[in-house]
Amino acid sequence: MDEVEVVVAHSERATLRVGDVFLKVDTDQARIDAEVEAMALAPVPTPEVLWRKPPVLAIAAVPGAALGRLGVPSAASPAAWAAAGAAVGQLHRAPLPPRTGRAGRGLDELAAELDGECEWLVANGVLPAGLVTRSRQVAEAVFRPWTPAFTHGDLQIAHVFVEGEEVTGVIDWSEAGRGDALFDLATLTLGHEKHLGDVVAGYGSDVDLDVIRAWWSVRGLLGVRWLVEHGFDPFAPGCEVDVLRSLR
Repeated sequence: MDEVEVVVAHSERATLRVGDVFLKVDTDQARIDAEVEAMALAPVPTPEVLWRKPPVLAIAAVPGAALGRLGVPSAASPAAWAAAGAAVGQLHRAPLPPRTGRAGRGLDELAAELDGECEWLVANGVLPAGLVTRSRQVAEAVFRPWTPAFTHGDLQIAHVFVEGEEVTGVIDWSEAGRGDALFDLATLTLGHEKHLGDVVAGYGSDVDLDVIRAWWSVRGLLGVRWLVEHGFDPFAPGCEVDVLRSLR
C-alpha cells in the first residue's frame, strides 16, 4: 500500500502525495479554479488533472525531478537550466490569461505592502535596520512600467521538473495570471544566482538584471514574516535572508 506523504502543510492549504497522485486541499476555491484554468491554457508541460471535489484537487505526478530547491546547490546541468528558461519564455509569449496573477499586483499596492513589511521587520527586531534599508533600496527597481505577460506567479525552483535537458512539467499554478515576466525569472533563480545566465540564455529575450535582483529583494522582504509564521526558516543557509544579505 502506498504511504501518504505530506509534501507541504500550513494553515492555508496542504498537499499530500499518495503514490503517483497529489491531493491538493485548499479552502480557497478561487485558487483551485485559477490553477486548473492556468494549466489548461499554459503552453508548457503541466500535471494531468485527475479529478476535482472541492476542496480537493487530484493531479498526476509529472516525470523527472525538480530542478532543485532553495538552500541546496542544484544538481541540474546548465542545459537543464537553459531549458527551464526557454519554457518560461514560451509561457511569457503565450496569449494572456483572463485573470491577474500574483505577479500582476499594482505598483502602488506593492509599494505599500513592501513598506509595511519593512517597518514590521525592523520594529520586531527580525532583521537589522541597515539590511532592511539597503534591501528596500535594491527593491526600488521593480517600480517601473512593464508589459503584462502570462506568468506562473510562484515559479520556485522546486516547481520545475526536468529529465536530462528537457522540462517535463511545471506544477503549482494557483498564483498564475497576467503579471510582470521578470517576477517569474527572479522567483526561479532566487538563491541560485550562478544559474541566472543559463536561464537568461534559454529565455530568448533581453532581461534587465537589476530588476531581477530587485525582485529577489522584494520576495525576501515580503516572505520572511510569512515563512516564520507558517513554520518555515528563512534564515536557513542559502535561503531568503542570505539572499538579502548578498544583494548590493
